[in-house]
Formats: sequence, structure tokens, C-alpha cells
Amino acid sequence: MSSPSLLTVGFDLDMTLIDSRPGIKAAWQALSAETGTFIDADEAVTRLGPPLDTELAYWFPEAEIPAMADRYREIYPTHAIAPTPAMPGAREAIEAVRALGGRAIVVTAKHEPNARLHLDHLGMKPHALVGWLWAEAKAVALREYGAQVYVGDHVGDVRGARAAGALSVTVPTGPCPEHELREAGADVVLSDLTELPRWLEEYARTRVA
Repeated sequence: MSSPSLLTVGFDLDMTLIDSRPGIKAAWQALSAETGTFIDADEAVTRLGPPLDTELAYWFPEAEIPAMADRYREIYPTHAIAPTPAMPGAREAIEAVRALGGRAIVVTAKHEPNARLHLDHLGMKPHALVGWLWAEAKAVALREYGAQVYVGDHVGDVRGARAAGALSVTVPTGPCPEHELREAGADVVLSDLTELPRWLEEYARTRVA
């Protein structure tokens, strides 16, 4: 599946390609109302990136987490897809990869069917989508597709890129500020995805040279 000669750029989803805070907040509020369990949805959306079980552990006993995770994923499409916008420059970033003859893949910790719903709703068409992978585990998919670059917003994304031997390009549009991304080992920090097409053109020229 991988091809060293083909430009392949991986992207994280939450807070990289999509601003999932409004949708995830609505999903947490719905789960809270259904279960009668207090969940501070505003606080929860400040910690986006890690797997769902990590956040559930703040609000539910360990024994209840698997069932609550299943229920959250069931109600997620009803509450979270429509309110979630694309991040500025997200569509253009994916198209910039295509314009260079490359392929864009999305590698996310999110439940893959729900991630697909977001991409379809927003009209984003990556070459491939791989879900259920977080931090270093993302390297499995990045290596499989031969990604030379991985774009994300979280220190976990930096760790995934480094584990895959890919260039870590980051945007401080999620919970991790620029200094944390740099301290984690990010190779590049852009202000947001609107800067990616220009950076990518330069990277592609350097790579060919």
C-alpha cells in the first residue's frame, strides 16, 4: 500500500481538520441528560485528542466506561455531526496534497464510522480514513500508507509522527499551545491550516530536489 515516491500526508481530525467542540459538547450534554450523571461539557471539550475512554473516566466509574462509550458513540451522529464546522483551511489543505499529485489520509483516535460522517458532511474527501488510533499507535497507519508528513494539533500527534518516522507538522488550534508542541518535538508549527498549502509546495520542491 505504501509507496516511498508518492507524496502522502496524514491529517488528524479533531481540532486539526474539524472544530469538533460544538458537536462533542452537545453529545456530552445528551449523555449527561440521558444518564443523570453530571458532565461538565465545557471542560470536556478542552481536552480533545485522547481516546474517549480517557474522558469518560472523569465522569463514570471504571466498570461503567465500556457501556457509556458504546452509548456515546450511538448518540454521537444525532448530536455532533451537524454543529461541527471545518477548521479554516482544512478543505484547501487536503486539496493542496491532491494538487501536488499526492494523497491525503486521515488518521484519528475517533470511532471510524463517526469520523466518516464528519468528513462526508463537510465534503472532505481524503484518500483513506483510519480510526481508533491514538498517539504512537497512529504510526501503524502512517507507515502502512507510507506517509512522509503527519499534520496534527496535539502532542500525541507529534508522538505518532515521530514513531512513524514522518515529519511532524502541527497547528496550535487544539488544546496544546505552540510551546508544548515544540517541546514534544514538532518539526514545524504553523499558525493554522491556511498556511499548509504554501509550506507543502516548498516541502515538495525540497523533497524532489
